[in-house]
Amino acid sequence: MVLENSPLLASTTHEAIYDRFAPDQKRWIVFLVSFAGLLPMFVSATFVPSIPQIAKDLDSTHAVVSLTVSLSILASAVGALVWAAYSSFYGRRWMYLWGMPFLCIGSCGVAMAASLKSLLFWRFVQTFGCSGGIPLGAGVVGDIYKLEERGTAIGVFFGATLGGFAVAPFLGGAAAQYWSWRNLHYSLAVWGLLELLLIYLWFPETSHPGTLGIDKLKRRRWIHITWVNPLSSLWLLRSPNLFAVMLASTLVLITDYVLLVPLAYTIGVRYGIVNEAIIGACFLPNGLGNFIGAPVAGRLSDIIVRRWRKHRKGAWFPEDRLRATWIGGLVMIPLSIGSSGLITTYVGGSVGLCLNLLCLFTNGMGVDFVFNPIGSYNVDVARSRSAETTAASAAIRSLILSAATAVVIPSIEHIGVAWTNIIAAVLAIIGQGLIFLTIHYGDRMRASVDVGFSTTENS
Repeated sequence: MVLENSPLLASTTHEAIYDRFAPDQKRWIVFLVSFAGLLPMFVSATFVPSIPQIAKDLDSTHAVVSLTVSLSILASAVGALVWAAYSSFYGRRWMYLWGMPFLCIGSCGVAMAASLKSLLFWRFVQTFGCSGGIPLGAGVVGDIYKLEERGTAIGVFFGATLGGFAVAPFLGGAAAQYWSWRNLHYSLAVWGLLELLLIYLWFPETSHPGTLGIDKLKRRRWIHITWVNPLSSLWLLRSPNLFAVMLASTLVLITDYVLLVPLAYTIGVRYGIVNEAIIGACFLPNGLGNFIGAPVAGRLSDIIVRRWRKHRKGAWFPEDRLRATWIGGLVMIPLSIGSSGLITTYVGGSVGLCLNLLCLFTNGMGVDFVFNPIGSYNVDVARSRSAETTAASAAIRSLILSAATAVVIPSIEHIGVAWTNIIAAVLAIIGQGLIFLTIHYGDRMRASVDVGFSTTENS
């Protein structure tokens, strides 16, 4: 058995492989994958404010058109697993190049949809095509940045992508109010084409030499097509460590959804906001919190890794990075969402609105103070399969969030916004408890189920 004080990674000889790319080239690569990771956020978040206009154009109802949201969650989960699994065989670059055409064709199909059935089909294709942006991006960052720099780089990546999740509703609302939802999806197709061109011209393969499945084949055809089971990535979550941090990040992210999904129904109704563009603008503080919080949290997690490694005289434990989650999980998230519920219930006027916007900003920062170290931890402990680990976590998280989101508005209607938010705060604290257990028993948990954790040679 591996003892708690035995290092998982003690050698730094493998770090030389991270010098393949110059610092400027690494920053350019992070920009490209962040640009690609921003796309699924815009595809997802710009759609919801457009639902009333779409229902009118297709002569349908709000509830029926909303089915596309559930379908998008399914497509996102399936797509993330597919692109991540195949990236371990063919490489990151090829998966970007294969996924973007699906996005472009799907976006044009959504824009031209004349019936609900065609909308559902093309929406699935569109979401499937761009769903690899987050897991592939996390894998790329893990490929090019060594252990003690990884948190900061992933923080920049998550900051850009999650910030887009809050900016996108404002743009989607503005498009629905002043432009056309169809033109918006044509714009997403153009964005996909631009990303495809950038990846083709300037994005190198970042996977470590000799680690891809296709590199290990003794004989292969000029065009070699291999079946890779995308569901195999889910088997990684049999690890207690990976499952615990996945569940913890899900419980934390629920607070974001509790605040944002019913925003028009809570803050909009309470403070008399009816303009779709203005309601979309209320999402911006949360996005700003994401944008600022992610790189700060990433930098903090790197500092904590270095300090604890120095404290242990060079020995490194993956769970040290999770110590950076305390301030977000125990302070910022519970206080912000609990306060927002009470403020919405008892404080009216511009004062109440401003305080709620402050809570949205604080919650955005707090979520990233938990989400970012966990994302970096997933890459640390399974670097060779980091995209698959990220995709598996995202797939299960999406399914849980879709179920949780469905009960938010009914809960507000039955017990009120204050108690709904307090319940979400308690769930976030429970998630932090799971992180606490992982920090203290992580070494034993890893020893109990080994899914191919990183070693000195492949970290």
